[in-house]
Amino acid sequence: MKILHLSDTHSAHHRLKNLPDADIVVHSGDFCMVGEEREAMDFLYWFCDLPYRHKIFICGNHDSCLYDANIDGLDSNVHYLCNSGIEIEGMKFYGVPMFTEDCISDRQTHHYAKIPADTDVLITHSPAYGILDFDDNINYGSEEILMKLSDLHLKAHLFGHIHRQHGIIGQNGTIFSNGAIMNEDYSALSTPDIIEL
Repeated sequence: MKILHLSDTHSAHHRLKNLPDADIVVHSGDFCMVGEEREAMDFLYWFCDLPYRHKIFICGNHDSCLYDANIDGLDSNVHYLCNSGIEIEGMKFYGVPMFTEDCISDRQTHHYAKIPADTDVLITHSPAYGILDFDDNINYGSEEILMKLSDLHLKAHLFGHIHRQHGIIGQNGTIFSNGAIMNEDYSALSTPDIIEL
């Protein structure tokens, strides 16, 4: 299975041309810039039209207009994961968004705790602490995700959020992909990550 991983496009998705072939495209949040509904709708029209067999997305901290939203009318091959999962071709995907409203309460902790033990591909907006999360001499990743990883046997963890750490690494049999393709000053897009599972 080949996965095209995008994150942190910040309303610049129309600038992405000639995306590589893959079986599944995953966007791990921050498709909006300021969190307005018109931005989200523009992204969804673009995303739903992409020529991939399956399309999965979650929300990031810039996508606040979708907090508590009930997203209806998506094509059957487009999957919005909000503390939920889906199985595709025997692979179990689970997505946890990053809404500010949850992060300033204890709800985000509960969401991370509920990640199923049999998850194959975890999609979060935040990285785990110490994994592709370093910027300005600080590790910005989640310690809660890092602790949860020890209970899981993931094939891949897909995330974004930290623009300077775009890339892929492997650790202990798990592929970690920071798909944040917008650079730190929001002036250019990097090449999306491709993950083979």
